[in-house]
Amino acid sequence: MAATAYSVALLGGARLPAAPRSGSALLPRRSVCQLRLQDAPRLSLLRVKAASEDTSASGDELIEDLKAKWDAVEDKPTVLLYGGGAIVALWLTSVVVGAINAVPLLPKILELVGLGYTGWFVYRYLLFKESRKELASDIETLKKKIAGTE
Repeated sequence: MAATAYSVALLGGARLPAAPRSGSALLPRRSVCQLRLQDAPRLSLLRVKAASEDTSASGDELIEDLKAKWDAVEDKPTVLLYGGGAIVALWLTSVVVGAINAVPLLPKILELVGLGYTGWFVYRYLLFKESRKELASDIETLKKKIAGTE
């Protein structure tokens, strides 16, 4: 009763409408949506069937495969060090991007730089047939360097 008198005094004598007694006082009522016959063709596309194969066997196979690969690794501390370094680099990159995004004008400037570079790349490598061939040969050369076949 004291809260009601306080709210009436606070609102200058205006009374608020009484809230319903149900648990959803702040949520509007929604009617239940009925499925229509014209929705049936679209809904048939969304039908999902369960797979008949046992997924736990494939999970066990995956774990066994990972164990075999881990046992085949000779220098385990180096792999762990590289993995930890990758996680730290990802975290640090996230922090730097968050800091750059906090500067008011810098994200828009970087967006313009990215759009400009994209336009240049399309003009330089994708617009003409000769330059597309050059790009394809550059990519093949890079693949060979990475694979160590060159």
